Order: sequence, then structure tokens, then C-alpha cells
Amino acid sequence: MKGFVSYILRQLGSTVVFVTVALTGVVWLSQSLRFLDFIINKGLSFFSFAKLTMLLMPTVLAVILPVAAFCAVIYVYNRLNTDRELVVLRAAGLSHWALAAPALLMALCVMGAGYAINLYLMPAGFRTFKDEQYVLRADYSHILLQEGVFNNLIDGLTVYVRARNPNGEVLGILVHDSREEGSPVTMMAERGALVSTPEGPRFLMIQGNRQEVSTEGQNIRMLFFDRYTLDLSDLTEPPGDRYREPRERYLHELIGPPISISDEENRPELTAEFHRRLITPINVIALTMIGLAAMISGEFNRRRQWPRLMAGVLSAVLFISLSFALGNALVKTPEILPVFYAYPFAATALAALILQRNRIPRWLSPPTLRRSEA
Repeated sequence: MKGFVSYILRQLGSTVVFVTVALTGVVWLSQSLRFLDFIINKGLSFFSFAKLTMLLMPTVLAVILPVAAFCAVIYVYNRLNTDRELVVLRAAGLSHWALAAPALLMALCVMGAGYAINLYLMPAGFRTFKDEQYVLRADYSHILLQEGVFNNLIDGLTVYVRARNPNGEVLGILVHDSREEGSPVTMMAERGALVSTPEGPRFLMIQGNRQEVSTEGQNIRMLFFDRYTLDLSDLTEPPGDRYREPRERYLHELIGPPISISDEENRPELTAEFHRRLITPINVIALTMIGLAAMISGEFNRRRQWPRLMAGVLSAVLFISLSFALGNALVKTPEILPVFYAYPFAATALAALILQRNRIPRWLSPPTLRRSEA
């Protein structure tokens, strides 16, 4: 009889993979819209675009996997019910817990994958993503200056170019720099380029002039140059000097001693992220048990399967919503930490009780299901 375990487990596994890939694809498309600025204004290549989006996938999978496991349980066990396979297995003497064993094995595997994502893959991927994103935003050598348009690189710095060569050289340059209050500067050059140097980004201009207007004396000072470099290093800082967000940190970094003032100020966010990393993978077990309680408990009714589906889906949506709400509330209300830890275990215990009693309680089932059981 143990062959049925591998039979159901294969169906559950393939469904989990399919749902995960489908949901990940939808999220990937939505996340891709965030990179339109890099593609349009910075000339981001397809390889870099794919790399950045893939670095976000562990963060997405941490949310999708529990949902995929629940969908797999609902879909597979509903099909087994519809095809009378569960009826045959029950007639062979299998208990509800024996029928639930494949789903629980699948849930344990998914939970293990969830811990691998939460403890290593998510912080590693998100940290690399933020570093790459920071470099792309700060490295002005990748900016695609549009021809015939006044490009506002930052507040107070406007650049106009007449034309741009394929090698990155720009022709007919006009730069207006008003970052220093009271001393606006206008520069014109025949050609130039945005370049990166070990000291930071620079705007190199060749064959031009620099005009500075003194607002006090209303005088114009003009300087002709063969080669002039505009320093942009004050606009950037090394990626390693920036503040690491909670999702970028490994577990020991979330509860370690503060290494900066920002760490001390954001201690509630760091602590909340630490507890979320530990408890959210367990949601897979709770959601699996909710799906099993909805699909296995109670008497089989070929004509009224949809109330079971409705009860299971509504219960899962309620569970996920409360889980996210508790996780977010940890930041401002750390006193609810025991509730946050007890919540998935309580939901699992309630679902196990329903499964053990072999009936869905009246207060949890929709009216149609109540009439059918009566």
C-alpha cells in the first residue's frame, strides 16, 4: 500500500513546481517594470537585466512556496476525490492521516527549502541586487544621454548634447551647473564623454569654454580650455558604506551588536525580520493542514465539492492575511511576539483536530456545506 504515497507525492511535487513557476513568472513580469529606468536611461543590457531580476527571485520564492504548496494540496486531493481514488483508498482501510502523509512529506520538503531561502539565498541575493542597483544608479558612465534633450542628471546639473557616437562620445555639449548657490556655471564643449575613474565618475569635455556668473557683481568670468574635467565624485559613495536593509542581512547580522547609529535606530525592524525568517517557513505546514482538513474531512459528495474548496481557500486567505499582519505589527508592537510564534502552530493544531474528527465544524463551513452534511 505504500505505493500510493509515492503516487500522490509525485502529483503534489509536479503541481508545486508548476504553480511556483507560474506565479514566479507573473511576479517576474511585474518586477521587470521597475527596471525600465535602467533600460531607457542607462542602457542596461539584457544580461544585466536578467541578472538583477534573478537576484530578486529568492525573496519572491519565500512568499510563493507556501501558497504553491497549499494550491497543490487543494488541486491534487480534489482530483483524487473527483476520480474516486480517495474512496478506494479509504475502502482499503487507510485512515485520514495515512492519506495525508504524502502532503505532509511534501510540506516538510518545501519547509526545508523555505529555510534555505530565508537563511541564506534571500539575504545573499538581495544584498547583491542592492549593490548592483546602487552601482548602476551611481555610475554615470552608463547614463544614456539623449540627443537634443536637456538631461537632468541630478538636481542642479543639466546636460545637453547635440549628438552621440556609438563609442559613447558625445558632440556639441552644453552643461549648466547650479549646484553651488550664487555661482552658476555654464560650460560648452565640442565633444566629451562620461567616464569612470578610481576616484569616481567624471565628465570629460574637450575644446570648449567655462562661463561663471557672479550674482553679486554681475560679472562674467570666461575660461577657454582644451580639456576640462567636471568632478562628479561627490554624487556617489562606495556601495559598502551604505546602510544594509534588514532583508540584506544574514540571520546573525540581524541580532548582532549594532555597528552604526543606523543599526541602533532600526533595531525594531532588524529584530522583527529575525523572527519572520524563523517562523514564516512553518506556514507551509499550517497551510498544508488547512488544505487537508478541507479536502479530506467530512463525507464525500460528488455534487458538492465546491463548498470544500471555498472553505479551504477562504481559510488559507485568512491565515495568510493574519500572518502578514502579525509580521508587520512586530516592528511597532514587539509584545505580540508570542502570538506570532504561536499562530502557525495553533492553526496547524486546529486543522489537525478537524482532520481527526473527520468533519468540518459548522462555524467554519459555508451554508451550502452545512446543508449537505445535515
